[in-house]
Parts: sequence; C-alpha cells; structure tokens
Amino acid sequence: MIQIILIIILAYLLGSIPSGLIIGKTFYKTDIRQHGSGNLGGTNTFRTLGVKAGLIVTIADILKGTLAAALPGLLSIDMNPLIPGLLAVLGHTYPIFAGFRGGKAVATSGGVLLFYAPFLFITLLLSFFISLYITKYVSLSSMIAGVIAVLYVLTTGVIQQLDIPLLVAVFLLASFVVYRHRANIKRIKNKTEPKISWL
Repeated sequence: MIQIILIIILAYLLGSIPSGLIIGKTFYKTDIRQHGSGNLGGTNTFRTLGVKAGLIVTIADILKGTLAAALPGLLSIDMNPLIPGLLAVLGHTYPIFAGFRGGKAVATSGGVLLFYAPFLFITLLLSFFISLYITKYVSLSSMIAGVIAVLYVLTTGVIQQLDIPLLVAVFLLASFVVYRHRANIKRIKNKTEPKISWL
C-alpha cells in the first residue's frame, strides 16, 4: 500500500513540473502565464517564446506522461500504468509547483498513451496534424484527437477484446481536454480563436 501511495504522489508531482514556466523563466526571462492565453502548455509557449521553446516544452510535457505511466514497471509494482498516467495529467493541469495553473492536458495525455498504446498515440498524432492542416485551430484539433481516441478504442474493441481500462482512461482524458478548452470553444464559435499560420 505504501508503494502504491508513493507512485500516486510521484506521478502527480512529476506531472506538476511546469515545463513552460521553467523554460520561459530560465532561458527567456519570461513568465508565459502573463502572455497570450496565460496557459503553461506547449501552444502558448509556441506563441509566446517561439518554435524552439514550444517544441522543448511540448516534448517535456509528453515525456512527463510517459514516465509517470512507466513508474509501476520501473518500481516493480503491480498497478495499471494508466492510473499514474492520469495522475500526471492532473498534475500537469493543476500543478502544485505553479499555483495550480497549468496546461490543458493534451501533451501529457498523449505521453500516457505513448507508453500504454503507442499505435494509438501515432494515430492521434496524425489525426491532430491532419485536423490542424484543415482547420488551423490547435484547440479544435486537440479536441478532435480526443474524440478519435475514444472511437479508436471502441472500434478496436470490436475486432479484439475491448480494453476497458483504456476506454475509461481515454474517455476521461478526452472529456477533460474538452472541458479545459471550453473558453476556446466559445472563441471558435465567435470566430475570435487564433489560427496558426505555419501549416
């Protein structure tokens, strides 16, 4: 039981590492929470600090989810890796190290799936960029990827045995991503949501 509690705490703390805040303050003397959307995720880092910083933060946020999901195996503890993965997403979104103001759960959720279901991760990555190419909206593409994740698990469950823990996890993650983007949804409806120009 102590080991399980330790993993839960470690996963949350790992997710709470504010990559965007660290990169911004250390190398750019900028608190990205005071710029753009005020979000600590990769998208606001791209917009505020540029491509290099955005890529570093996005990759770091993905790896937080991957490492958290890997904790049970690394520590030889019998626990579904999706559990610490979900806690890392919670930590990323509400980080104790950054006043509980974090990202929107997209990259870290992807990192969890990268560990647990790599082919699903690749599918979502392709879906995200196809949607981004068509719509130019990062937020909308993130939400579409979440919906596709749920459909993917349900569809593969018809062909193979349905992975119930994965279905529950992707449903929770997709719902959380949509919830975190509720302000973006309003801006998309009002046609005030920023579009990318590089794709």
